[in-house]
Amino acid sequence: MTAELTGHRELPRTDDLAPLPYRLGLPMRWVVRQYFRRRYDLTVHREDLFPRTGPVLMAPNHLGLLDGPLLGAIAPRMVHQLGKIEAFTGLQGRMLVRVGQIPIDRSAYDVLAVRRAIQVLRAGRVLTIYPEGRRGPGDFRRIRTGVAYLAAVTGTPILPVALLGTRQPGGDVERFPPRGTKLDVVYGEPFTVERVPFPRRHSDVRVIADQIGDVLRAHVQAAVAATGNPLPGVPDQKDPDE
Repeated sequence: MTAELTGHRELPRTDDLAPLPYRLGLPMRWVVRQYFRRRYDLTVHREDLFPRTGPVLMAPNHLGLLDGPLLGAIAPRMVHQLGKIEAFTGLQGRMLVRVGQIPIDRSAYDVLAVRRAIQVLRAGRVLTIYPEGRRGPGDFRRIRTGVAYLAAVTGTPILPVALLGTRQPGGDVERFPPRGTKLDVVYGEPFTVERVPFPRRHSDVRVIADQIGDVLRAHVQAAVAATGNPLPGVPDQKDPDE
């Protein structure tokens, strides 16, 4: 891990935060992985590209309800995911926290979520952030700036991920795909972006987000061509939390 990532000179403090729990997630990952492999026709491509050590920003497209549980279960390493705060309610919310997931309020600049994300990366762990910010066509047409900010301030490598089949054409964003559905998870070549020192203008981060979007769009297009598993297109209804 780089000295810049471990220090506090340019990044928000995280040493005052309690460690994120995650050990319960280790056995749960194994159980859920077996379930998904039995229920679906699942193929993972280019797992050798997944960095086995050090901080990683995993950047998947977002199609449907299955995406988060699937990635959390099959990734070669334990994953912390930034998820919409609306999902962190009741028993489900308590379980998500127990397995190290991070709620984020998408309606405002969520300082605590950003600090938690940086805490994960400082610890040399894997963080998932959905660059599109919502469930949709999954083509990376629209990229929000969160992934660009985290990459630009920490220097963490970005791992492109193409999820295919987790929502079928006409499928509901609030439902899992039917049993036996062909699912493909395609990892891409990790890449980095130029670090941007403080102070960072929004326009600077936006430029980096656009550059990241170019890479992610090319990756998902190549994944579709290689697997023959198409993107589902625009859903009949928007993400209800959008």
